[in-house]
Amino acid sequence: MARAVMTTPEGATVTIEGQGDEVAALLVRLGVRKSGPMPASTPEQVRQPRRKSAPMNLIGELIDEGFFREPRELSAVGLALKERGHIYPVTTLSPLMLRLVRRKELRRVRQEKRWAYVGG
Repeated sequence: MARAVMTTPEGATVTIEGQGDEVAALLVRLGVRKSGPMPASTPEQVRQPRRKSAPMNLIGELIDEGFFREPRELSAVGLALKERGHIYPVTTLSPLMLRLVRRKELRRVRQEKRWAYVGG
């Protein structure tokens, strides 16, 4: 599937998607390019999707790095993310941690009336 993105003089961004010949014909019709075959996109031109720094992905990175080898409380998880430049309230982290426990990526243990997370 071919894709063309252009910006109008007024500042509006227009994205055209379709078969290569359809996109090329539309671009010619709009006067953006002269007729002829569309150049094949090279790997440098194809933009790789950026991995989002969602809290679940960030916690996954902590698991991969062995952060949870020792039991960690929710506040410690928040602090570790904060040190990496990502600030999330514990009300956001708590359901994510519970989801990881249900997926069996982490375990939850009780320590002095608080939950701690261990695993990975």
